[in-house]
Amino acid sequence: MTLSKGTRREFLQISGSAVASLGFITGQDTAQPAAGSKTIMKGVLISMLPSQLSYEDRFRLAQRVGFEGVEAQTVTDPAVVAEIKEAARKTGTKIHSVMNMDHWKFPLSSSDKTVVEKSMKGMETSLRNAKEWGAGAVLLVPAVVNPETSYKDAYARSQERVRELIPLAKELGVAIAIEEVWNKFLLSPVEFARYVDELDSPWVKAYFDVGNVVLFGYPQDWIRTLGDRILKLHLKDFNSDTKKFVPLREGSINWPEVRKALDEVHFTGFATVELEKGDEAYLKDVNSRVDQILAGV
Repeated sequence: MTLSKGTRREFLQISGSAVASLGFITGQDTAQPAAGSKTIMKGVLISMLPSQLSYEDRFRLAQRVGFEGVEAQTVTDPAVVAEIKEAARKTGTKIHSVMNMDHWKFPLSSSDKTVVEKSMKGMETSLRNAKEWGAGAVLLVPAVVNPETSYKDAYARSQERVRELIPLAKELGVAIAIEEVWNKFLLSPVEFARYVDELDSPWVKAYFDVGNVVLFGYPQDWIRTLGDRILKLHLKDFNSDTKKFVPLREGSINWPEVRKALDEVHFTGFATVELEKGDEAYLKDVNSRVDQILAGV
């Protein structure tokens, strides 16, 4: 991606705490890479861990089965924010990103100002969660196309709102990571790349979900097109015939080709599994499947 002169200047002026998290701008994380992988680290979505356990025990479980980081979700209760922070500190767990939880119910693309205000507040909370927990990014689904919101309006409105969030992202040193989902929006890798480029900021990147594009594309093609815009990955598998999500390496994705594409674009961030929750045996199996993917099997 070619940055404008203004963006290059902004990039060079990043200082203080933001410099400490500078690795995210090239897709790199500061945690240690997974065994067998020189570049990609393994993350698990916090909702996959047994909710009956304390956060400390959840994080210890994630480590025990082989994951190197956790993707948290938006938390509004300050006491819970502090609990998660302490659990991460005690266990040495890297919270590498935060999944914003308000973008579906309250989309940034809505024509209702009240809805947009709630969505913006949710993103601000998520960005501050990320800063508190030492995470480098917040996942954002930027828009939802539906009978009330046209594609054109979703595109323009969401970009306007994201631009309003960039100053806070820069201040906190936390990237806004745009994800493509089943929202009838950003339906090609070329458009996804253009959407990110038009925002013209090193604080806006792509959060690429490998499984979400199988219905209408090939993950390896999206990876090669998005290139160094990709900051984070979500891993899940999808069966094109049954139209259902399936266990990793049991669907239609050509995982060796995906791994090859990631090498070609020099991706060096976290790849986080986004699957159903389960017990320790299940999580060990998921981790083993990720190991095989990263090994190019």
